[in-house]
Amino acid sequence: MSPLGRPRPLSLMFLLGMGMASERINCPSRCSCQYLEVNCTGQQFQEFPADIPLDTRQLILVANNVSYLLAVELSFLADLVYLDCSKNLLGDDLDFTFIGVAKLVYLDLSFNNLTQVTFSTFSHLLSLVVLKISDNPNLVAIEKDAFANNTWLRHLDVSRTGLTFLDTSTVRDLPNLRFLGLSDNLWHCNCSFLDFITWMTESNIHFPDADNITCYTPEGLRALRMQAVEAQLHFTCLTQLHKTDYIFLCLIGFCIFLAGTITAWLAGICAVIYKIHASKGEEEEEEEE
Repeated sequence: MSPLGRPRPLSLMFLLGMGMASERINCPSRCSCQYLEVNCTGQQFQEFPADIPLDTRQLILVANNVSYLLAVELSFLADLVYLDCSKNLLGDDLDFTFIGVAKLVYLDLSFNNLTQVTFSTFSHLLSLVVLKISDNPNLVAIEKDAFANNTWLRHLDVSRTGLTFLDTSTVRDLPNLRFLGLSDNLWHCNCSFLDFITWMTESNIHFPDADNITCYTPEGLRALRMQAVEAQLHFTCLTQLHKTDYIFLCLIGFCIFLAGTITAWLAGICAVIYKIHASKGEEEEEEEE
């Protein structure tokens, strides 16, 4: 009945009923939905939830047990700009997983089981601004060109992972990067890592929790901050020679010695041949006279 005691028009009641039914149908079971947003936090999903509205812009799957994402399922959400999959069981191969959600601006994969990041993992996310892959203890490798296509990336967090090394060009060549999380990793502070440490101290990027960006190995540098380690590595790597350097210098010296010996031997042979020809020429002249 209407507020005036009159029955509602059948068409209006039908439309309202259809709208409510449509809202219920388009929202996945156990999830809450608002305008363009689907929130499935803490629902113990084992796999990607079904029946997500195709016009969803923000999808939150925090604290579930999702162990894989299918590129086909994600590709139906072509307008997705915000995806939070933190605190799940995602791991191993994520290459080409996000090929169908190229509009993503925010992606959170923290607290998962990622093991590596390759060029194919995020290369299709050309609009990505925030990427969180922290708290993945099994993440041990990030390829040199892993973020080559993510030129809009402004916020990158790789804290609390199993990383021991990160190539300088991986982050140095990101023109819009302003925030880089690196704390509590297993950084191996050797001569190969010196270039990265120098870049850190000279860049204008903000490093949160900087007091915990420390060396893990070698033992003599453990728990030392990068700024303190830089001077020691400069002295060790640029002024002292290692065993391989001595071997290299010995090889160079031997090659120079061998080259000089062969050159002198050839020069001696040429001199002897020239002398023989000169003597024969003099003898021929004497016979003619």
